[in-house]
Amino acid sequence: MNSLVSGAFPAYRPRRLRQSSVLRSLVRETRLSAEQLVLPFFVRSGTKLRRAIGSMPGVFQLSVDEMVKDAIAAHTAGVPAVILFGIPDTKDAVASGAYDAQGIVQQAVRALKRELPQLLVITDVCLCEYMEHGHCGLVEKHAHGARILNDPSLDLLARSALSHAEAGADVVAPSDMMDGRVRAIRERLDSGGFGDTPILSYAAKFASAYYGPFRDAAESAPQFGDRRSYQMDAANVNEALREVALDLQEGADMVMVKPALAYLDILHRVKAEFGYPTAAYAVSGEYSMVKAAAANGWIDERAVTLESLLAMRRAGADFIITYAATDAARWLKAG
Repeated sequence: MNSLVSGAFPAYRPRRLRQSSVLRSLVRETRLSAEQLVLPFFVRSGTKLRRAIGSMPGVFQLSVDEMVKDAIAAHTAGVPAVILFGIPDTKDAVASGAYDAQGIVQQAVRALKRELPQLLVITDVCLCEYMEHGHCGLVEKHAHGARILNDPSLDLLARSALSHAEAGADVVAPSDMMDGRVRAIRERLDSGGFGDTPILSYAAKFASAYYGPFRDAAESAPQFGDRRSYQMDAANVNEALREVALDLQEGADMVMVKPALAYLDILHRVKAEFGYPTAAYAVSGEYSMVKAAAANGWIDERAVTLESLLAMRRAGADFIITYAATDAARWLKAG
């Protein structure tokens, strides 16, 4: 690049390679395809249930039967994988619904593997949706507030991951950000006969304002305080790299950066420094902002969505979790 800047190749004119769509495609450095997309689902009990999420246009809380229909449509469009989030009927102080063999995620996994066995099913492993207080771990209350109990929460997370694998999940994805949870899950999976089940770790998950619509969708907003004591500070890069290194040492097979667009620098550093399969999560706030701007006629939804996803790929994402996966796959197929 320095030789180009210094004028060593004065005859080089970049615009020559931009004159037609065929030329542009031929020299394109980064490619986006439906095979790199993962679609999230919010699943709850019931039948024929399709409950709109007001802050996420086009996204729904779904009963298992409706989720299967949407999964088939997504797979037909070219989306190869989904990730599941459960919304239980009841919550308690020990997140019992998270590791119940008849829990909503476990039911959803079995239904998907029965009806669409070729679909890759990833399960989010966390406790917040199942806790009555909405935090990602056990809580100890005291006179001056409360604190999250890291180590006692690890057993519940490991039990949850094992129950997902037993139901048929292809990949488990811990998102809680408790220290040591990857090791605890890896050991539980291995001892339970699921040594081949990969772990996709939310390794660099930041305490972000972009999660607002998700908390509506998953009904998981904390009832007190916030998650800044366990999710990462948005200002920290080196800490993110240490988090990723730790999770890889503990047995993670893939890592994730969340959110995506506001953290492309982190995504690039993680991929460049570790080289492991790396995911980006295009979170609810990113999705909803595009939807709102498009509804007002301010942007082209298709163009902005595909450009944003391409940016994540360019920064280093091997695959992307996005609520726009089915639409994006159809747009990419249409050309």
